[in-house]
This record gives sequence, structure tokens and C-alpha cells, in this order.
Amino acid sequence: MAQTDDRLPQMHATTILMVRKGGRVVIGGDGQVSLGQTIVKGNARKVRRLAKGSVIGGFAGATADAFTLFERLEAKLEQYPGQLTRACVELTKDWRTDRYLRRLEAMMLVADKDVSLLLSGSGDVLEPETGVMAIGSGGNFALAAARALEDGEHDAEAIVRRSMKIAAEICVYTNGNLVIEALDAG
Repeated sequence: MAQTDDRLPQMHATTILMVRKGGRVVIGGDGQVSLGQTIVKGNARKVRRLAKGSVIGGFAGATADAFTLFERLEAKLEQYPGQLTRACVELTKDWRTDRYLRRLEAMMLVADKDVSLLLSGSGDVLEPETGVMAIGSGGNFALAAARALEDGEHDAEAIVRRSMKIAAEICVYTNGNLVIEALDAG
């Protein structure tokens, strides 16, 4: 990861949660972007559709870095259509070895109808053991809430909405302005 100047306020951003349950995969993200102790934006869109709508993804970290990574992932998905895992592995290889990309500070959750993955600049391409995964400053709060709810009667979207609400009540870097994208799973 790139080194930051400790004298500058640090950008804190987000909670992204992914739940795969009952034939659906849902990714939800909050809209808050904070710089130091100041909220600079409350309605950022950190969850998006990729690959003509067949992939959904969410990011935590520096916004410009995440957009760069989304663009690179989109190109890899065009190169390897229908192969999300392969596209993600190729992206993370580039992310680790390319001098420019290596400096990008972000993490991503991505999913298609078959697979859910976490991507990081450390070279991680991780598939969750269960159907739940989260990233960002409020990620652990949302993850804990979603794991508590996943065995119950709620569907994937209801779990994401409730868990994100809980995270927003606990994490000062998370708000209740949600963007949610869903896909029917295979």
C-alpha cells in the first residue's frame, strides 16, 4: 500500500456488505465519505453494475482508486467473458505487479450469478466460506449482523438492509443512505 502523510486527515469510507442466499446475491453500500472528522458527502454511490449488468461490485477506499480498479476489472471481464474468477485473478496480478496500480488504496467485493469474491491490493482473491462478506470501516459490524441473520427467515436483500442499518448505528463512518444491487444467483 502507498504510504500516507500522517499529518493530513485520512479519508475514512464506508461499509460494503455482500450476502448470497436463496438464489440471490445482493451487495449494499452506504453513501458516506468522511475526511478526518468531517462528512464531506453523504450520498456517494459505491455499489455498481459491471459487465453489462451481469456482475455487481462495491468498493471501500479511495474513490478515484476504486474507479480505476472498476475500469480495469471491466476490461478483464471483456477479455474473459463469463469468467469472473479468472478476470479477478488477472486484475489482482496486475494490481500487485504494476507500479502505478500498486499504489491504489481500495478493496472490492464483486459477484456474479455463481461466485462472490473479495479483491485487495495485497493479491487477495477470496471467496467467502459462507454467503456473507463485508469490507470497509463498518464492515465488521455489518458482517456480524448479517451472520446473525443469515440462518433466519430473511432473504438476502432484507439481511443486507438490516445489517447495514445496524452498522450505521454503530460506525461513525457509515450512514443509512444505501445503494443496493442484486442478481439472481445460479
